[in-house]
Amino acid sequence: MSRILVINPNSTEAVTEGISSAMEKFRVPGGPEIECVTLKEGPPGIESQRHVDGVVAPLCSMIEHRQSDCDAFVIACFSDPGLHSARETTSKPVFGISESGLLTACTRGEQFGIVAILEKSIPRHLRIIRQLGLKERFAGDRALGLGVVELADRDRVLSRMIEVGIELRDQDGAHVLVLGCAGMAYLRAPLQDALGIPVIDPPQAAVAMALGQILET
Repeated sequence: MSRILVINPNSTEAVTEGISSAMEKFRVPGGPEIECVTLKEGPPGIESQRHVDGVVAPLCSMIEHRQSDCDAFVIACFSDPGLHSARETTSKPVFGISESGLLTACTRGEQFGIVAILEKSIPRHLRIIRQLGLKERFAGDRALGLGVVELADRDRVLSRMIEVGIELRDQDGAHVLVLGCAGMAYLRAPLQDALGIPVIDPPQAAVAMALGQILET
């Protein structure tokens, strides 16, 4: 059976569980297995460039050791840590959720906005947007002011996400939103219902692309 390995580069198991729950709709009889794992060497949350840089080596090591039993890999952090190094590590396709989520957003609306966790996350997002050549499609990036480990507080987080989403929609002109952290996956549907515009969960977008690669081969 084909397998997609979804790697959470932080060490918070609750984030991995949330990502795995968001994958249930892709787990169909006879389809590829979607395995979600936690990078034990990672920090509780990837919230700085130093965190990003620190997980590249163990992340690539995991991919190297799993390439014999996996057909595709997804790096489930919105900073896409080690994406290019990982692609040099294996001949199997490797998807970063930021790249996948932003490209998917461009198919759902003319201008996209990003819901970030922290203000200091935004410069990393902007670098990825420039690298992908998507500045003309970018409406704005606004932060919740909450760290990764705080994302488990559903009511608090959803309330803040709706506030930020309204600002991105009404003030910045976003037609579609992208969740700026894999830990937000469980709130995609209620946020979309509240705002009335498409909301992209990047891990789902990346796994959808991975499925497309596997099924066409």
